Amino acid sequence: MPESKPFTSSDLSLFSESVFKQIGCSSADAALASKVLLMADLRGIDSHGLARLSGYVRLYENGRINTQPNISIVRDKKANFTIDGDSGLGLVVGPKTMEIAIEKAHLHGNGMGSVMNSNHFGIAAYHAMMALEHRFMGLAMTNASPLVAPTNSKERMLGTNPICFAIPAHQHPAFVLDMASSAAANGKLEIAERKQLAIPIGWLEDLNGQSTSDPKDLKAGGYLLPLGSDKDHGSHKGYGLGALVDILSGVLSGANFGPWVPPFVAFLPVLPDLPGKGLGHFIGAIDIDGFMAYEDFTTRMDKWIERFKAAKPIDPMHPVIIPGEPEYVAHQDRLVSGIPLNNRVVEDLTQLAIHLNLDHPF
Repeated sequence: MPESKPFTSSDLSLFSESVFKQIGCSSADAALASKVLLMADLRGIDSHGLARLSGYVRLYENGRINTQPNISIVRDKKANFTIDGDSGLGLVVGPKTMEIAIEKAHLHGNGMGSVMNSNHFGIAAYHAMMALEHRFMGLAMTNASPLVAPTNSKERMLGTNPICFAIPAHQHPAFVLDMASSAAANGKLEIAERKQLAIPIGWLEDLNGQSTSDPKDLKAGGYLLPLGSDKDHGSHKGYGLGALVDILSGVLSGANFGPWVPPFVAFLPVLPDLPGKGLGHFIGAIDIDGFMAYEDFTTRMDKWIERFKAAKPIDPMHPVIIPGEPEYVAHQDRLVSGIPLNNRVVEDLTQLAIHLNLDHPF
């Protein structure tokens, strides 16, 4: 299905804010949640922007999101702390956790926060990049809907469990590695399904353990594969990364983990006898000045970036790309040219506006 005409970020921001306020968020929290969503669309991560908005409303209407949470520190030891998100929007809990991590980094050289009792927090890059403004490195990770089977299994046990590191440079845009620990993020399957496209072999297997290019096979009982796709191509490494995120985000924080993570997707149920509270994140800020002078480090990062950009390409039309570079370019372009939305997303948002009796730009 084709894309719509581009929308301005301000129009989309006003609409998403109105949705969050309509379900009970304060004006400040609605603005923050909207900002996180819009950052995804601006950076070209269309799967995690406005396309997710109706999903948050669905969770709220099912009693799984508290739009007036009491976000609190429940354990605090110098640089390390644990947050109880009180079932709040992850779009709000995540940034507020990073704010505390940044305060800790100013005091102790780093700040590391584990989070329980939260929900889907949007793109990990938003939270990690908050640290850049303070001349820190940032990191963010989260567990997610159990859709990924570990190596040698066909049972859905892990989420796509993204990892993000944001590292500043001097003259160049920051290095921002924001990646799923699965072969592909679930959002890419959702985009392919909306556009009625096949997906590459190696992303997904059906419920019988057979490779498939049909994204609809996930909802039919299939499972996503870890980064690496199969054992011969290193899937055990992707499985290990996803497991690490699950342990830091879920086991360490007191959140749910593994197959018990409450799903964002509508086609999976919440399991009984949960071992923890809500969804978990792990968020941190690291003061570079504790290792070397910030200016020296960022100058060295420039040199690193320039050398890798100069690496001999296989095809001159496809030079080496620095992590975060495509998203930076998309951000600069979409601030000017607007944000295109898939027409199915526009239809979904229009129906959401009607459902909530809100004005909309669609």
